[in-house]
Amino acid sequence: MIGWRFGKFDPSAQDGSPFDRLLKIFKELLLHTSGDVSEALSWLTELDKEYKLTDENYGIADFIQDLIDKGYLQQPQPGQSGGFTPAAKMEMEMRQKALEDVFGDLKKAKQGNHSTKAEGRGDELTSELRPFEFGDQLDKLAISETLKNAQINHGIDDFQLTHEDLEVHETYYQSQTSTVLMIDISHSMILYGEDRITPAKKVAMALAQYITTRFPKDTLDIIVFGNDAWQIEIKDLPYLQVGPYHTNTVAGLELAMDLLRRRRNPNKQIFMITDGKPTCIKKGKKYYKNSFGLDRKIVTRTLNLAQSCRKLDIPITTFMIARDPYLMRFVDQFTRANNGKAFYSSLEGLGEFIFRDYKNNKSNRPRR
Repeated sequence: MIGWRFGKFDPSAQDGSPFDRLLKIFKELLLHTSGDVSEALSWLTELDKEYKLTDENYGIADFIQDLIDKGYLQQPQPGQSGGFTPAAKMEMEMRQKALEDVFGDLKKAKQGNHSTKAEGRGDELTSELRPFEFGDQLDKLAISETLKNAQINHGIDDFQLTHEDLEVHETYYQSQTSTVLMIDISHSMILYGEDRITPAKKVAMALAQYITTRFPKDTLDIIVFGNDAWQIEIKDLPYLQVGPYHTNTVAGLELAMDLLRRRRNPNKQIFMITDGKPTCIKKGKKYYKNSFGLDRKIVTRTLNLAQSCRKLDIPITTFMIARDPYLMRFVDQFTRANNGKAFYSSLEGLGEFIFRDYKNNKSNRPRR
């Protein structure tokens, strides 16, 4: 529970039912334990002992029973070993909580931030008006301006509405985007006792929830990379764990490009969350590794892929959650090679950066 600070718990100051209050904490604990229900409940029990989260009317045993009854936990099938595991309902709730925690400013944002600058027959109305043209949708009609035109052109006594009086709102064309999210799961994500993987996967969960619920026509593929790279599903995000891996950024980029080639959307992009410079590439069946400084062989392969993405019009936005001088020098080279974007952020600001850049990438793409 590195980085957590707890104050004195005041039950009277809490909103919601006892179950709701405990569920909020439990979902956070599940994320830190990578979905280990038994460990999360153990932590919750210890927190209850120290901070009196429950009382004689509602205890941890009641909470566990409610989790089962409400469909948040599923029991092992007959013949299977092990204890409770999170149900699909719990996984969805965890993604939703991540969305609220990381992208809290969504509630303040208006609908339709996911548009292009190009005007056309789209979905979002703008303040600009133009004369009606054949084929325009009538639900885009500017009623007040149209009636005013009719009054000016024909007068009140002989009021009539003609084609020349009609005006419509301009609209923004809603683009579709295919996104690949790359998540670094190398050992450095938990090195020196600093937990970087939990905030990283929390951001990934929030982004996944944001795209799938707000922009269902978009596509999102998720990749993790260490010594190698492989694709995971959205439901796997809470269970991500760091391995004894180096950082093979090349493998992640190659897989991301392969996935995007299969997507028919003209707009494509890559987000990469990492805390370290590339330290590994694969030559045939063997790995070439170098964790010290910037290795020319590894960096050259990585930069070549960044340039390949640029030629394919695939921008890469890199989110670095460390400030190592070697890392910053590499990121600068990588970003210039791709003509992409890079952010150096604290763990707390990572989600906000991703949210803003996702909107910006969508709004800066012309209609095709």
